[in-house]
Amino acid sequence: MLLYEFPLNETLRTLLRLEHLFGRLGQLAARDTPLDHHFALTTLFEVVEVGARSDLKSDLMKELERHKAQFNSYRGNPAVSEAALDDLIQRLDRAFQALHQMQGKPGAVLASNEMLNGLRSRIAIPGGTCEFDLPAYHAWQQQPCAVRQPQLMSWMDSVAPVAQAVDLLLSLLRKNGVPQMVAAQAGQYQQSLNAARAHQLLRLRIAPELGLIPEISGHRLMVSIRLLRESEGRLKPCRDDASFELCLCA
Repeated sequence: MLLYEFPLNETLRTLLRLEHLFGRLGQLAARDTPLDHHFALTTLFEVVEVGARSDLKSDLMKELERHKAQFNSYRGNPAVSEAALDDLIQRLDRAFQALHQMQGKPGAVLASNEMLNGLRSRIAIPGGTCEFDLPAYHAWQQQPCAVRQPQLMSWMDSVAPVAQAVDLLLSLLRKNGVPQMVAAQAGQYQQSLNAARAHQLLRLRIAPELGLIPEISGHRLMVSIRLLRESEGRLKPCRDDASFELCLCA
């Protein structure tokens, strides 16, 4: 089943973008070629750019605190494992403390590195990172992986608290939804949402053999899905009935 996720507010949009970037960053940094590490650095700069929102750190900390208060309210409930509850609250505490101890915005310490500043300033220029433009960066790329990789990992540490918090918050949110099979008549599906429940994330799974691509739009009161099919290099509306799995997470 192909999974599509759609954020229903701007905070979730930012978290999903960060999760996407952290996933790519982890894969690239684990490899050992200079080219992989080059694109790991460009991804790290993207993380810093997305994380530059002045309220991101405080938003993450507030969400962690909210979840902690919610889970603490379950204490004494015979249907809830105290050991599992303690473990989850400890994870929330660790993520909160890591963010609290982070100085400034995510990746702020990178600004003190002259080579990284030069790379970041030229990375958007087509071909702007050639060795004659950035000789210091070229020399860094020629170093053995055993030298490059630890440095790259240390630069990634400057955004690690954000990665930890994003991973934990999205994991908790995804577990809140209950998947159900729904039918799209003539390729269209709409659903009104309960205003009393703050839905944040839509998750849609559809069988790949159907050859359908969902176009999703929505907000806290309504979601709308239109199924499309690729034809002659273009996406065209599907007029057939189809079913897929829908999960709304709050």
